[in-house]
Amino acid sequence: MSFGLTNAPAYFMNLMNKVFMEYLDKFVVVFIDDILIYSKTEEEHEEHLRLVLQKLRDHKLYAKLSKCEFWLDQVPFLGHIVSKGGIMVDPSKISSVMDWKVPEVVREVRGFLGLAGYYRRFIESFSRIAKPMTSLLEKGVPFNWTKERQAAFDELKKRLTTAPVLTLPDLTKSFTVYCDASKEGLGCVLMQEGKVIAYASRQLRKHEVNYPTHDLELAAVVHALKIWRHYLFGNKCEIYTDHKSLKYIFTE
Repeated sequence: MSFGLTNAPAYFMNLMNKVFMEYLDKFVVVFIDDILIYSKTEEEHEEHLRLVLQKLRDHKLYAKLSKCEFWLDQVPFLGHIVSKGGIMVDPSKISSVMDWKVPEVVREVRGFLGLAGYYRRFIESFSRIAKPMTSLLEKGVPFNWTKERQAAFDELKKRLTTAPVLTLPDLTKSFTVYCDASKEGLGCVLMQEGKVIAYASRQLRKHEVNYPTHDLELAAVVHALKIWRHYLFGNKCEIYTDHKSLKYIFTE
């Protein structure tokens, strides 16, 4: 179930978080004036819906019926489609990426990467694929659209149309993190019970290019722990890396 409040300015987000504090991340998600209610069963959903509407009434807040949707099997939210099967890219939102013309100036490259980057969690090795294009954003680099950059441009658009359905995390269960590093960048995969929750990657910073393999592999682990700390904090997780010496890090 999803609905939006009427005439809700940006500051409403803090208010709504306070109003629904006891329900947040249990069966309610709030983003500014959008409220999502999710449940495992229809019986649970009926009770959750009653609690949320009563909470709104208690605080004299009102929802516009024309903006409300009830008893949905899937719902579009922040450019994604959320359902019991998982989370995937909203096809209607990536149409602009697929129709994007070949960039002719740096500003257009930055715009495309910004839009495509919003869905980077769905694309394995996003940073590595985008590297030929991101190099154009560096200061002093002349604009030259090469075959390599065209290939990266086409590959990103292709990956978006075939983006996988990612599973929704269960915070009551343990996580598995796979990390890897190379001279091209860092890559990580967050999984649970053999299903992918998210991909993450980034290019190496200038000073990291000279790192020994041990330090690069450790940087990949640190990167994963930082970006997914909201999932991992307080939960058991297993971290896998192909660099054997890291297993001794706690005894060094």
